[in-house]
Amino acid sequence: MASVHSTAEPDFRTKLQDWLPKLVLSPSVAAMVVFVYGFIVYTIYLSFTDSKMLPSYDWVGFKNYATLFGLSAWSTALVNLAVFASLYIVICMAIGLLLAIFLDQKIRGESVLRPIYLYPMALSFIVTGTAWKWFLDPGIGLEHTMHLWGWESFKFGWIKDRNMAIYTLVIAAVWQSSGFVMAMFLAGLRGIDNEMLKAAQIDGASNWQLYRRIVIPLLRPAFMSAFVILAHLAIKSYDLVIALTGGGPGRATELPATFMYSYTFTRNQMGVGAASAVIMLMGVAAVMVPYIYSELKEKK
Repeated sequence: MASVHSTAEPDFRTKLQDWLPKLVLSPSVAAMVVFVYGFIVYTIYLSFTDSKMLPSYDWVGFKNYATLFGLSAWSTALVNLAVFASLYIVICMAIGLLLAIFLDQKIRGESVLRPIYLYPMALSFIVTGTAWKWFLDPGIGLEHTMHLWGWESFKFGWIKDRNMAIYTLVIAAVWQSSGFVMAMFLAGLRGIDNEMLKAAQIDGASNWQLYRRIVIPLLRPAFMSAFVILAHLAIKSYDLVIALTGGGPGRATELPATFMYSYTFTRNQMGVGAASAVIMLMGVAAVMVPYIYSELKEKK
């Protein structure tokens, strides 16, 4: 009897150990299924309905999508996104790579410089947008300070200029994200085999050839990860725009995320707003799905 009892007890403990993580994680999984994927499906459904201020379940097919792409405001938002995202991604990658190469030279003070470069990423985009709004405001920021110092001819009113306001978003976003990209590239650089680099140097490779033919190609996973993260941040940018420019002047800095919010909650066009949210979701999926597929393919 004792042997039967001792055998049954380990079986119970084994089952408990197997089920305990599932029981602990099940509320989080259920909440994610309902509040993330459930609301995604609900939003997709609303995009095919005649929803205005409140949800409606009158099916209208692709009418909201036709209305959406007929709006000049949506076209402006897409053009602004193309400008903002392309400059944001390219500049962040360039600065991040240069900073990573700089820190990889085992310079003095690396332990101090690294957190300084990373610190902006610890701030929310609301804080970043508010700080840069003050800095770029001609009445209280950089231009005003230069005038107080005697440079009366100095002008920097991009934030008030319809043609230049979109670039203030790029400046603020690059300032916040470049340090994070630097950390990704620095991790990639530290993972490269030094013996390979030494062998190339012995063969007479210059530093330029070393980075162009060996180091940068080996950083392909870091480039891909940085691109995916920056692209999805650009597509869903909302809080930075609201804090820095409010989408203005006019619609000069309107992005799809701010368009979606205004049409859903301000203009009471929930169906059109849901349609714009679905288009944004498709944009994020267009970036994420190929990346996930390539990662899974490499693991196999």
